Amino acid sequence: MVIGLVAATGVALADAELDIREWEVPYANSRPRDPFAENATSVWFVGQRSGYLARLDVETGEFQKIDLKAGSGPHNLIVGSDGAVWYAGNRKGLIGRYDPATGDIEEIAMPDGARDPHTLVFDANEKNIWFTVQSGNMMGRLNIESRQVELVPSATKNSRPYGIKVAPDGSAWVALFGTNKLAHIDPTSLELTEIELPRPGALPRRLEITSDGRVWYVDFIGGRLGVYEPDSDAFQEWRMPQGAKAQPYGMASDEQGRIWLVATGVRPNVFMGFDPGTEQFFGATDVPSGGGSVRHMHYHAPSGAVWFGTDTNYVGRVIVETVRTGK
Repeated sequence: MVIGLVAATGVALADAELDIREWEVPYANSRPRDPFAENATSVWFVGQRSGYLARLDVETGEFQKIDLKAGSGPHNLIVGSDGAVWYAGNRKGLIGRYDPATGDIEEIAMPDGARDPHTLVFDANEKNIWFTVQSGNMMGRLNIESRQVELVPSATKNSRPYGIKVAPDGSAWVALFGTNKLAHIDPTSLELTEIELPRPGALPRRLEITSDGRVWYVDFIGGRLGVYEPDSDAFQEWRMPQGAKAQPYGMASDEQGRIWLVATGVRPNVFMGFDPGTEQFFGATDVPSGGGSVRHMHYHAPSGAVWFGTDTNYVGRVIVETVRTGK
């Protein structure tokens, strides 16, 4: 595959700080992570270390906690339009479903080899859940109606499938954190294609797909934000303001096509935006709690908010729709 020209010319803008609000989680040292807003005032997240699902009521500041079976190791969750909460039981080889209306928890065991479901994402119609299996070195698709699971082994040994997103055309894209590659899965044939990043040492960890079909990724080890254009098979990259020590991790994209990301290799962590129109980083703001590591982020379009969890035991929010950037 031919790789397009790489550019690395981003410069941080000196502008106003972002308004970051955080809520301290009352379950100590539980590693609250991967929040998912079901609406403007209600957000769900998992406690990876303590093994729970939890809901924060933004208006009252109250938390609701649902304990999972011992050893579940919940890693990520997503919330369906019906209110059901789906979570990755990373240490138990399962994907779970919690029904807030009844309190019932269903556990769907993964096939042999898919021992550690990692990150989940719905397809456009919520008919399927795509997911990664980091240590098992594969990707999967769970049919929500039939509960049938299909697996797609990675073509590269120890590739560590990590972040996953679904493109506007329904295909799945995966960041292969153990390699310098992205993976693409055709939703009809489940055919897997790997795309090599332009630098041999790159380690893509999370990714986002904008409405134009471009695939954005963060290089955790190289301190860069990159984009791949499937139509032209071209790459472009920008060095983050913090350089190689940035260790970008959690990321999200908003309705304006802007990219939001967090540098986790510096203390405190730094939350910032990137405007593809100007090719500039902007709004670099320290995470008030320090962050520790912001591992995953979720953009809730109706409220214009990006949500994140921290290793310092907080859940945080930035209302990004009010942030203006010049073109």
